[in-house]
Amino acid sequence: MAPGAPTLLLLLLLSLSSVLPCAASCPAACRCYSATVECGALQLHVIPPGIPPGTQTLFLQDNCIAHLEPGVLTPLASLRHLYLHNNSLHALEPGAFRAQSRLLELALTSNGLRGLRVGAFAGLAQLRVLYLAGNQLVQLLDFTFLHLQAPFPDDLLSLIQRLQELHLQENSIELLEDQALAGLSSLALLDLSRNQLGTISREALQPLASLQVLRLTENPWRCDCALHWLGAWIKEGGQRLLSSRDRKIMCAEPPRLALQSLLDVSGSSLICIPPSVHVEPLEVTANLGEDLRVACQASGYPQPLVTWRKVAQPREGPPPAPAQPEGGVPVPGGSGASDTGSGMLFLTNITLAHAGKYECEASNAGGAARVPFQLLVNLSRQQQLAPAPPPAAGPISHEPLPEAGSMAFRALGLAMQTVIAAAIALLALTALLLATMICRRRRRRKKVPGPPGEGALFVNDYSEGPYTFAQLEELRDERGHEMFVIDRSKPLFAESPAETTESTEPGPAQGLPLQPPAAYEIHC
Repeated sequence: MAPGAPTLLLLLLLSLSSVLPCAASCPAACRCYSATVECGALQLHVIPPGIPPGTQTLFLQDNCIAHLEPGVLTPLASLRHLYLHNNSLHALEPGAFRAQSRLLELALTSNGLRGLRVGAFAGLAQLRVLYLAGNQLVQLLDFTFLHLQAPFPDDLLSLIQRLQELHLQENSIELLEDQALAGLSSLALLDLSRNQLGTISREALQPLASLQVLRLTENPWRCDCALHWLGAWIKEGGQRLLSSRDRKIMCAEPPRLALQSLLDVSGSSLICIPPSVHVEPLEVTANLGEDLRVACQASGYPQPLVTWRKVAQPREGPPPAPAQPEGGVPVPGGSGASDTGSGMLFLTNITLAHAGKYECEASNAGGAARVPFQLLVNLSRQQQLAPAPPPAAGPISHEPLPEAGSMAFRALGLAMQTVIAAAIALLALTALLLATMICRRRRRRKKVPGPPGEGALFVNDYSEGPYTFAQLEELRDERGHEMFVIDRSKPLFAESPAETTESTEPGPAQGLPLQPPAAYEIHC
């Protein structure tokens, strides 16, 4: 046997002992070798069971994993590299990686993540590189990455943040809160390119004491007074963090500065217009149970963010409490969305607790403005009116008075209108009955024939009922004036002799028998 052969044989046996157990327990369709397991592009919907506990590198990319079940990664405490890019994860539950305290690299690129909860990365004390590019993140809230520390606070070294690279490019981030990157003191690379950032504050980048590479290109930057610090910082020394390509921070608005580089714009051109606020009316009285909506109009540049809050009323005795926000209504779309300058205060089912002083506040980078608004609540639905003093004489009535603002008071106008309409209808009905009675009496009166001229009635005299044109006669008075009189004794129509003859011999030449003419008088 050649010299050194036992050593080579021993090494071969050791390597086989480390490979064969892993291969024997390898999940179906996955490839296992040494401390690495490859399960990529297998259309997996969950992390497959049976992954060896000693696995240090796990490839799960290009699958359909949509959810990390609680505790599914707990047996894999030895993981150093975890690749979950190109899956369907939309959210990360807090503590999902709590057992991966040795993890160095985590890839979550292109997963459709819409938000990051505080504590989503809790336990990743040794994480060096975090890939979150190509997701659908819209905002980064305060202290999102603060839990990237070891769970053993007694170890001072474990409290040091070790994250060195944070890749957030190709998202839809519109808002980066001031404390979103708090605790990332060791971060060397931050990539925020190709997002929807319009502004960024100095406070947001202040925790990054070790930053060496900063990428901010391809964002719709709003070049106003809020970005004045960024241009000055880059010109003074921050340009060392930016490559020649990364220095092209282009303005998207205002229109007069569009497509210009922030570094080429003078500081005097980066202006803001402080907000102005208008609320109308400034005081409203509402009834209990009603709904209320009050508009607050604001203008300025950049477009102000409008919020409502209720001001706490000072009480006797203890010191006055500070104003507490209550029912704040942000601009439609929320922080980071395109503001409209109009905030609405919505109050439903108003109670006594809603009464008080409110404030509409509009703020932008140029300052803030506030307008007070007073809400009064009508107490009539809870407290009855005090009874009026009784008269000097007579019994005292104990009947409760109706409440002001009650349905009886509110319907008072409608009730009066109903009474008036009923009275008018009653009067009309009475007149109709009287007219019917008069007509019936006159119809029953017998007409007695008299001498010629006795039945004459002047045309303007209607005391004896109606007449027809057949009863009109033309007369002249002593002076020769022409007038028309009514002769009641005159028949309405002259009877024709042909009409009085009855025909009893019907024949084919004869037509249909004609009805004798009938005369009718007009009666009431």
